[in-house]
Formats: sequence, C-alpha cells, structure tokens
Amino acid sequence: MSIRHGLLALLERGPRYGSQLRTEFESRTGSTWPLNVGQVYTTLSRLERDGMVAQGGEDAAGHALYAITDSGRAELRTWFEKPVDRTSPARDELAIKLAMAVGAPNVDIRDVIQSQRRHTVKAMQDYTRLKAQALIAVESGGARERDDVAWLLVLEQLIFQTEAEARWLDHCESRLIRLSATAAHTGSATATTAAGTAGAPTAAAPTGADAAPTEAAPPEAASPAAGAR
Repeated sequence: MSIRHGLLALLERGPRYGSQLRTEFESRTGSTWPLNVGQVYTTLSRLERDGMVAQGGEDAAGHALYAITDSGRAELRTWFEKPVDRTSPARDELAIKLAMAVGAPNVDIRDVIQSQRRHTVKAMQDYTRLKAQALIAVESGGARERDDVAWLLVLEQLIFQTEAEARWLDHCESRLIRLSATAAHTGSATATTAAGTAGAPTAAAPTGADAAPTEAAPPEAASPAAGAR
C-alpha cells in the first residue's frame, strides 16, 4: 500500500494538515487500511525532504498545512500512469501457512483449509453487506458521494479477492485429495509387484538323468591325509 501516493493525491485537492489527511484517507478507503497520525507525519516529513510537499502556513486553528509541489504532482501522475508491479508479489500469509503445513508433523492441512474457508466466506458475506450499504449511499448522492464511490470500488475489490481465495482453497483441497489418491494407488501397485516377485516359484535343481555328472577330483587335489594312509 502506497501511503505516500495516497497523501499526494489528497493534497492535490488543496493544502491539508496531518490528522485531516488521515481522516480523508480512511474515509476514502472505508478504513480498510487504517493509519495513525504518526504514520501520516512521518510520510509527510519524507515527502517534504524529497521536495514533493512543502509546508504552506497554518489554518485558522493553528494546524500546520502541507501543500503538494510540482515535483509531487509529477510523481503522482507517474504513479497513476504506471501499472502496479505484480512480478514481485507481496508475501501472502495464507499461502505461506499452507506451504508450511504440507508435511508438518501433527498438522492436518485439511483442517487448516476448512478453518480458513469458513473465515473467508464470512468476510465475503460482510463485504457484500457493506457493498449494499455503499450502493444506497451512492445512489442517494450527497456531499460525500466521491468518498462513497471510492469505498464502493474498494469493497468490490475485496469481494473479488475473497471469492478468488475461496476458489483457491477449494482447488487446494481437490489437489491434495488427488495427490493422496495417486500416492495410495502407486503404493498399492508397488506392494502388489513386490508380493508377486516374492511368491514366484524358483527352478528346482535337476535330479537323476537330468543332473550334470560330477567330475572326480584329480589326484593332485587329494588331501595329504589320504596319501598318508
């Protein structure tokens, strides 16, 4: 999540102070990614250091106002124009958890999947309910319509994300079932082959006329004890 670019986007609408930026950021995103004032002022300090914002006096209440600079506007335009990089995806805790659960002792990965699926479906239901409320707010209009539309878009992204996660969990479970069945089938085939090999009859030693004649030992091979008698 790019806090710096989010703050630049808000500052493009006019000078603002720290807590005001935090409030507007959370209003725009529906508090999905809450900020604290410390984060806001730390980010503003870095933006000021990089020449992207500048302090521009105070408001009537004495709050220090920050304004976007031309450099900040150029950075913001580049951010809007450039696609979000997906070649280095952020670490996903769920994917890491399932990867580590594979083969872990005393862990049933199916239980992990089932538990997560229940949570994911519940989250999807909650997001869907909030989406209905956001739609009502957008359709009714009002002073905060822009924030309501932004919140609606964020909610729909969260809904699509949880739907995809639920499908992925279903896929993981199916994959594990297929792999388990394949392993069981392979193990059964190996056991059957081994049993057949162990039970195969062995050729009997030839007897009677079929037996090869035994050659007598040459005299030189006689033992010294025999010559002594």
